Amino acid sequence: MILPKRTCLLLFFLLFHAGLVAQTPDSLEVRSPNGRLRFVFSIRAEGVPTYEIQDQNRPVILPSALGLSANPNGRNTGWDRGLRILSVSRIRRDTVWKPVWGERSLILDRYNELVITLRHEAADRGTLQLVARAYDEGIAFRYSFPENIRTQILDFGQEQTHFTLPADTKAYFTDHAQGSYEERAPSGWKQPAELPLTLKLANGTWACIAQAEQTNYPRIRLQTTSNGQLVSRLFGDVTETSPYALPWRVVLVANRPGELLEHNYLIQNLNPPTQLKDVSWIQPGKVMREVTLSTAGAKKLVDFAVEQNIEYIHFDAGWYGHEYEVGSDATTVTVDPRRNPKGDLNLPEAIRYARSKGKKVILYVNHRALERQLDSLFPLYQRWGVSGIKFGFVHTGSHRWTVWLHEAVRKAAQHQLVIDIHDEYSPTGFSRTFPNLLTQEGIRGNEEFPDATHNTVLPFTRFIAGAADYTFCFNEPRLKNTKGHQLALPVIYFSPLQYLYWYGKPEHYPDRTEISFWKNLPTVWDDTKVIEGAPGQWVSVARRKGNDWYLGTITSTEPRTVALPLNFLEPGKTYTAECHEDDGTGKVRKTVRTVTAKDKLPASLLASGGQAVLLKLNSGK
Repeated sequence: MILPKRTCLLLFFLLFHAGLVAQTPDSLEVRSPNGRLRFVFSIRAEGVPTYEIQDQNRPVILPSALGLSANPNGRNTGWDRGLRILSVSRIRRDTVWKPVWGERSLILDRYNELVITLRHEAADRGTLQLVARAYDEGIAFRYSFPENIRTQILDFGQEQTHFTLPADTKAYFTDHAQGSYEERAPSGWKQPAELPLTLKLANGTWACIAQAEQTNYPRIRLQTTSNGQLVSRLFGDVTETSPYALPWRVVLVANRPGELLEHNYLIQNLNPPTQLKDVSWIQPGKVMREVTLSTAGAKKLVDFAVEQNIEYIHFDAGWYGHEYEVGSDATTVTVDPRRNPKGDLNLPEAIRYARSKGKKVILYVNHRALERQLDSLFPLYQRWGVSGIKFGFVHTGSHRWTVWLHEAVRKAAQHQLVIDIHDEYSPTGFSRTFPNLLTQEGIRGNEEFPDATHNTVLPFTRFIAGAADYTFCFNEPRLKNTKGHQLALPVIYFSPLQYLYWYGKPEHYPDRTEISFWKNLPTVWDDTKVIEGAPGQWVSVARRKGNDWYLGTITSTEPRTVALPLNFLEPGKTYTAECHEDDGTGKVRKTVRTVTAKDKLPASLLASGGQAVLLKLNSGK
């Protein structure tokens, strides 16, 4: 059937604005479903692949080079020039999926995808595909090598993904996952930047460069170039076999910084669905560390956990000897005398007592024992009745150890063990595929006692990558922040395993009313809203569990008075607001009021202060 000319023109117009056609053979584009974001790919002089990203026709990423350069010691040439377009395909997806746990109970996965197959001028090299997805929340793209029988070996030494930023862009920089953040211009960095890297553009747009599905590839960081660009820097070389797909490079785009956190589910969308058929044993919850490494101390902690609705107790470093000694055997209980000179820890009895009270046990194991004993530890701990393992000081960065670490999480799932990874590991969405990875560190948390300004930066930077184990303290004299600030943090900071009272013992909390907000606090949520805030200033986050909302607000080292809109509440309903805030004397004050979605909740925040609020739906009202 031959369509009339006017019909053809109308069809082309509709497809173009849906992001499903290209303007020219050597310049291809894909648009987000709402038409706002635009990814443009082109081949420049000498066959150099480039891309750019626009938000409502305003630049987010200016034209920037793509590609993979050759390993000088390898057998292959690079994939950063001499390329031509071989074919193009497109798909559209619009689905919703339900995570095992998360910051929301339903996640929208809606995008337009462009797949560009490229051939090198050396015809026997096979093909490289650039896969680009345009979401309403951001742009993602990756390099992928289809299977090639003639050229199976892939060998490259560096990634040449560039990010050319608009003039006067500012970046929230840290050079390692557990570092402090600084606002910097993207030029002259002595060290490369850790991902995610949050950007503030001069026109008011916010963006964040992140990555997803980094499970079989070295870590990348972003280094500045002499001409003011950012370029990906690999931890080490890569030698692989086709078919092989690299991690996703992600650029989230938002009108306000809080939208970056609200839309961080994009990282999970870019990972495969869960491979576990039975997930009933994966139980999020609150955790408290047993610091005495004694049977009596463990039982006392279990009793406190029962009273305070804490789901897990955790035995930290030292229960099987000195964690750094290669001879320490994590299949035996041999208490490090530097931790407990008496060595009076009957771990089987402690586990039995905890289980009899409905509490679960997590054991810490340093990487040295994990690397030697991994395949024997997991089945042994399952027989002991242990529910989880905290990996300590794992190697990160290299291709080898990245593969090893994610394989360890897979093996743990076979023995129904949940995992918490410390120290420099930062997530890229693997918990969607293996949700027994409940959390990880990769954050400058309360072990380092950062100030309140640092804490206001984290929701807009590190937490875009996913959950983080901050190890919250309370009643700890080394803290720089108020009690109200500390109470609010577990609402603002997402982690399915929330470690509370990190340096404490049960006897350190004689005033139970001060910690009552944490007693029934969930650790996973049905919905999340960032009410307001900006990095380095303040932040307010609301999270829903069932019919009730929890609201956490903190300020920097500067005092602040704000009125928080409650328009996220269900219209026409009334809620009882239980507010926990600083009273000005170093204690926590609790006040109660009735509110609706039309109200604004006042918060007078002391310097380094905060407010934690439970908004409980009134039944029948």
